Amino acid sequence: METITDRAAARLAWTRAALGDHALTLESASSDASFRSYWRTHHAGRSWIVMDSPPAQEDPRPWLKIGQQLTDAGLHVPTVHAHDLEQGFLLIEDLGTRLYLSELKDSNADALYGDAMNALLRMQTRMAYRDLPPFDHRLLTSGLEVMPEWFLTRHLGHTPTCDEWDVLEAAFRAIISNAQEQPRCFVHRDYHSRNLLVVEHNNPGIIDFQGALAGPLTYDLASLLRDAYIVWPRARIEAWVEAYRQRLLHTGMIGTAIDRDHFLRWFDLTGLHRHVRVLGQFYRLWYRDGKPGYLADVPRVYAYVISVARSYPELADFAALIERHAEGRDLTKVSHA
Repeated sequence: METITDRAAARLAWTRAALGDHALTLESASSDASFRSYWRTHHAGRSWIVMDSPPAQEDPRPWLKIGQQLTDAGLHVPTVHAHDLEQGFLLIEDLGTRLYLSELKDSNADALYGDAMNALLRMQTRMAYRDLPPFDHRLLTSGLEVMPEWFLTRHLGHTPTCDEWDVLEAAFRAIISNAQEQPRCFVHRDYHSRNLLVVEHNNPGIIDFQGALAGPLTYDLASLLRDAYIVWPRARIEAWVEAYRQRLLHTGMIGTAIDRDHFLRWFDLTGLHRHVRVLGQFYRLWYRDGKPGYLADVPRVYAYVISVARSYPELADFAALIERHAEGRDLTKVSHA
């Protein structure tokens, strides 16, 4: 069995051989919620990224395949300079460190989100999606079920009653039905400020696309504008959403029957699906995987869930159920039991 030390040695040896530089070193660039990690090195006056994607846990082939398709569609994803699929090492372009999360502010939000929505429209209109795994009823359901298991039961210590399960299941049916009635398209699945980088040419740089699915039209738009890591006033979000709806009308991806309110409901409830899932997932990352890095973002996600659910009468009981058990609790404080 390969140890962490073995993996680090293999990663360094492979990178040195790939660049022909036996003196270079690697420093951690970032990691994500999976087994994948990223490492930065410098050679011949350039900065490079090594993606370490252990094949047994994180097969790098989907990343390579989808990345090439995104490039062909005119999107800016990291260029691949070398790879070893058996070991799971890839030497790729360094898109820099200017994540949207750290760069976004009131004065540039229209421009940066404008670029991101331009890129999103290209993905949705140019990317083939029929061969991608479907964001189907099973996936939609399993995503929602993470919340009662890890937030209500594991974190808050409350096992839902039969009546409460009726409320949860009614809400889940409404959310899933909303997703399923939308047109299908390419879905990045994590199109948000931690996976978009400000770059000089063909902004934004796009990463973490290997989990792409064929799914609901508004999923990536909700990921972008209802980001778990940054909040904007609702009026501003709705203006961006309406501008994007108009562009979809122009492309023919939706018809005139999908008016402002209809599209906003699509957007709101699709975003709610994402945030209900994330509300459970962030606690699962701590309790199961020992990764506390997302706990600070939970209050923002919780606020999204409650705010959106309160806005729709059929979800009012769902909002009340969650509030009843979370009221007065510090959502960033976890049990070590």
